[in-house]
Amino acid sequence: MTPAEAQAYCTTLTKRSGSNFYYSFFFLPRERREAMYTVYAFCKEVDSAVDEPPAGSNPQEELRRWRQELTAAYQGQPTHPVTISLSAQARLFDIPQELCEELINGVEMDLSMTRYQTFTDLYQYCYRVASVVGLICLRIFGARSPKATAYAIDLGLAFQLTNILRDLGVDARNGRIYLPLEDLARFAYTEEDLLAERMTPAFHALMRFECERAREFYAKARQTLEELPASDRQLLTVAEIMRGVYSRILMRIESSNYQVFGPRIRLSSPHRLGVAAAIWLRSRLRSRLLSQASA
Repeated sequence: MTPAEAQAYCTTLTKRSGSNFYYSFFFLPRERREAMYTVYAFCKEVDSAVDEPPAGSNPQEELRRWRQELTAAYQGQPTHPVTISLSAQARLFDIPQELCEELINGVEMDLSMTRYQTFTDLYQYCYRVASVVGLICLRIFGARSPKATAYAIDLGLAFQLTNILRDLGVDARNGRIYLPLEDLARFAYTEEDLLAERMTPAFHALMRFECERAREFYAKARQTLEELPASDRQLLTVAEIMRGVYSRILMRIESSNYQVFGPRIRLSSPHRLGVAAAIWLRSRLRSRLLSQASA
C-alpha cells in the first residue's frame, strides 16, 4: 500500500467515526489535517483492540501486534495502513515514537485496571490516553514551547475527565469505575451504588466535585494559553476548538442534573460545527487585530 492509499484509509476511518475531534480538523491546512487524521486513526485502532476487540481475538496479543507495527513504522517497514501513514507523518512532523508507545501503555491499563484508588493513580491513566495525544498534536500544530506542553497536558486531562463523567454508566455496566475510590468514600457513595446506577444526594455531591475538578483543568489550560505568544495561540486554534466542544459537553452534564446513566450526552453535529466555526473566526479576527496593531 502506498502512503497516499494509507492516508486515504486513515481519512475515511476518521470521517466515519463522527468524533468530536473531526470537526476541529476542518480548519487545518491540508498537510496538517491529514496528519491529524492519521493520529486519530492510530488512537482509534489501538483503543478498539481493547474496547471493541474482534470476536475471538486476544486484546493483549492485539496490543503486542500494534507495538510491533509501531516499531516497524519507525524503522520504515510497517504493514498496516495506519502505521504506513503514521511512518510518513512521524518523519514529516518529528513525532517521537515514545509518545505513541505511551499511548499504547495507557490503553493497556484497561486490561488490568478496573478501579483507581486515588486521583494520582487516575492521573497517570488520563495522561497516557489523552495528554499524550495532545503532545503528539503539538508536533503537528508546530507549537513546542514548555508552556504549550503544559497547556496540552492540562487540556488532555480535562477532556478525559469529561469523557469519564459522560460515560460513567457505560463503564459501570462493563465493570469499570474510573472515578477514584477515595472520592466515592469522601461522599459516602459506594461502588455498589454506582454499579446499580443510584442517583442519590451523595451521587450528586460526588458529581459536582468531579465536574469542578474537570473545570479546573480547563481553566488551567485557558490561563496557560493566555500566557503564550500570539503566534503560538494561533497555532493552537484547533485545540481551542476541541476545548470549546468538550467544555460544552461538561456543561450539558451539569445542566442535565448529572443524567449520565441514560442516553449518552452529546452535541449535535450542527452544534459542534457551529462551535468550531465561531472559535476559528474569533481566532482569525484576533490575529488580524494583533497584526494591525504591530504594523
